[in-house]
Formats: sequence, C-alpha cells, structure tokens
Amino acid sequence: MSIRVGVVGGGQLARMMIPAAQALGVEIRVLAESEGSSAGLAATVVGDYTDWETLSFFAQEVDVLTFDHEHVPTRLLERLVADGVAVRPGPHALMFAQDKALMRERLSELDVPLPAWAVAADTHAVEQFLAEHDGVAVAKTPRGGYDGKGVRVVNTPHEVGDWLAAGPILLEQKVEFVRELAQLVARRPQGDSATFPVVETLQQNGVCAEVVAPAPDASPDIVAEAARIGQAIAEALDVTGVLAVEMFETASGQLLVNELAMRPHNSGHVFTEGAVTSQFEAHLRAVLDWPLGETTLRQPWAVMVNLFGDASNERIQAALEYSPHIRPHAYGKSARPGRKAGHVVAYGDDLDQVKTLARGASEAGRQH
Repeated sequence: MSIRVGVVGGGQLARMMIPAAQALGVEIRVLAESEGSSAGLAATVVGDYTDWETLSFFAQEVDVLTFDHEHVPTRLLERLVADGVAVRPGPHALMFAQDKALMRERLSELDVPLPAWAVAADTHAVEQFLAEHDGVAVAKTPRGGYDGKGVRVVNTPHEVGDWLAAGPILLEQKVEFVRELAQLVARRPQGDSATFPVVETLQQNGVCAEVVAPAPDASPDIVAEAARIGQAIAEALDVTGVLAVEMFETASGQLLVNELAMRPHNSGHVFTEGAVTSQFEAHLRAVLDWPLGETTLRQPWAVMVNLFGDASNERIQAALEYSPHIRPHAYGKSARPGRKAGHVVAYGDDLDQVKTLARGASEAGRQH
C-alpha cells in the first residue's frame, strides 16, 4: 500500500500537490470544504474541517496530515497530535501563521529584522502608535486576513473602530520599501532544510500578481540574508514542510519580515517549472521526512504571472498559442472578477524576453 498524505483544504495548492504526489508514488487524499473544489480529483472527504468528528475521521485514513491553508483550529490539531497523528507543520508552529500578533511577538525574540509594531486594544493605543510613526500605520486583523483582506493603511483611530470593537488589532510601521521579496524554505522533521532562490514579487491591489526568480539585481548580501532569515524562522518555529517568508527590501538594502505562510505559496508557483524540484514536491518530501531535492533553477530566469478572473479552456489555449515556452496552470475554479483562477510560467536566459512572454501569455484570450 502506498503512503497516504492527507491535505486539509481543497484549494489550488492541494490541487497542485496531486501531480507531485503521483510522481513520487504517494497517494493524496483531500478534505475539501465543498463539492467541486479545485482539488476535487483527490477529495475523499467533503466536510467542515472545524468539526472534530470530520477532521479526526479524515486523519485516521492517512499517514501524514498537512494543509492547503492555515485555518484549522490548533486545539483540534493538538488533539490529533495527542492521538498519534503526524501533523506537519504541527500546531505549535502553525499558530504563528494563524495569528499575526503572536507571529510578531515570537519573531521579536529571534535575530530577524521586523518593522516596528504594537498590539492595540483601544483608540488611545492607536493614537499613540500613530503619533510615534508620522501619523500613519498599517493596521491588520490578527486572524483571517490574506490577499489584502484584513489590512488597512490608517491615519486615525476612527478608521479601525469597527475592528477594535471585535478585539485587539495589530499595528505596524508603514515601511518605505523599494520592492517585496519572498524566501521559501523546505524543512524536514529531523531539521534538514533546503532554500529556494529568493524571488521578487509584484502586487496589485494587495494581491500577488507576478513573481520573478531569482530576484533581479539582488546583491550577494541580500541573497544570503534572505536565506538566513528563512532558515532561522523555520528552525526556531520548528516548521515542517514549506515555509514562505514575505519581506520588504528598503532603499538601504535592509530586509524586514512582513508575513509568513506555512504551506506552498503563490510566490513559489514560479518553481513548478523553474526549479529542479517544485515547491509542491519539496513540501511533500518534507512532510514525509524524505530527502528534499535540488532547489536550483533549471534556467537563469523564470517568471510567473497570475491569471485573474478566469482560466477557461479558451484562455489556456490562447496562452499556449502565444508561445511554446509557456506553461499554464488552471485551478478548476469558476470565473469571478479578481479571482486567482490560474497562472502561467515562462523561463529562459533573457529576463526581458521571459517577462514579455509571461505577461503576454497572461493577457492572451482574456475577457476584458
């Protein structure tokens, strides 16, 4: 019988683990939230991952449990661990990806650079933080925010009054950065780790739109520091699987940690074709405690561009017709404005040409 990896969540990340698992001879089983999910091909259970009976039933059918997202309540995961289930990453690590305030508090204990931050429980605390930071702050809900949701740039306490009514919020210094970077690290339970090349990410409306690997014009110091930060966080938090560390690069060349994700990440889609080992294969190898594989790039440059709105057969065909050097991915989602429906990857030895290919293919067949 083949080894069975259970993935909680039926989104596109679980979907893209399926071919990687098949290549390794591993069986993927998915606990999907609803019928017709992106990872429906491997959905053996459809139900509520916050329901103990559903989650525990699913976990009993697999050898290792991992995640498409970070939203499973840690109290349930702790019960699974107590029952002998291999949960990777474990709840002791995952809680820092679930709660941004806890994440900032824990990272402040490590040798990693952070923006100034504070937890505010009332308008007075917000006023004080604004006064200390030139009248502007980035406010975040500690839990539940992603892809620009749960984030506001504010100048007055009134702008977060609704959030404060629900509980404390996280306030962060508004960083003047020149670009955003992401460092992916895969780590096994025994502690071995592998770092991918640091990438540059471009955002649109708070959502990742494009990724360039490796980050252009990154100095050796930046490359080394990004890898050090990623490895330090993975080790200190005891992350198993893929960890993505999103960072700001300032004009002085300093890196500041922005967000964490303990799963395959949008910034790592560029490695599906771009690297010798994809992030999805690396994640599976890591949670299985298998050798991690080579993470270097196959060619000097790779560029990923997200497909927003739809990734219909017509759009995928148009991308393929645009260039033979394009690899498209469709997530099996219904069309909706602004939705991440798929992505394309281009690769080669000339960065400008690769960017042109990826961007052109992403627009081919698009319904405006």
